[in-house]
Amino acid sequence: MRIVIGEDSALFREGLARLLVDAGHDVVGRAGDAETLLTVVGETGPDLAVIDIRMPPDHTDDGARAARRLRVSHPRMGIVLLSQHIETRHSVELVSSGGFGYLLKDRVLDVDQFLDALSRVAAGGSALDPEVVGRLIGRPHADDRLGPLTPREREVLALMAEGCTNVGIGRRLWLNERTVETHVGNIMAKLGLVSNAEDHRRVLAVLAYLGQT
Repeated sequence: MRIVIGEDSALFREGLARLLVDAGHDVVGRAGDAETLLTVVGETGPDLAVIDIRMPPDHTDDGARAARRLRVSHPRMGIVLLSQHIETRHSVELVSSGGFGYLLKDRVLDVDQFLDALSRVAAGGSALDPEVVGRLIGRPHADDRLGPLTPREREVLALMAEGCTNVGIGRRLWLNERTVETHVGNIMAKLGLVSNAEDHRRVLAVLAYLGQT
């Protein structure tokens, strides 16, 4: 997989690059600020961009804003945002387009899960940090929409939002796959969403719904 890294901390950037190279990936570009990131992606056309939300020049949400521009110019490229703190402002819009992940930087320490998340996003799926999912689902306007769901259905919905497959949900909740499928069907019916055979498409539909105002 060809990857570009957008991260202003040289230490974290090079450490991440080493991790990815050791895992067999090709780091085709590095950028320390948002504008350079846009240029590097344009020149290299990577499969995936891993981007820190807070980057120069403003050190606010420059990385997230660059990600939104890249989604328009490179719609098939996977995008993973990294952050030290939960910031959901840009998450729903980007996740609804597919090929998107949002992880807290601490998740990089769990190398296997981190690399699995990158591969899932590059393939067009989703990977959302459990804490980000909790924040999205816990938003005040989401409570009314989730009102019809049972506690177990809320647990299943949260794992769906993280990008788990039905098999993965079953393992986490100690349920068989058929039971999980039933819960997923009930969730979709109660939320008025059309189910889709692809797990990550269902995730995107649910999150897009929760993100509406």
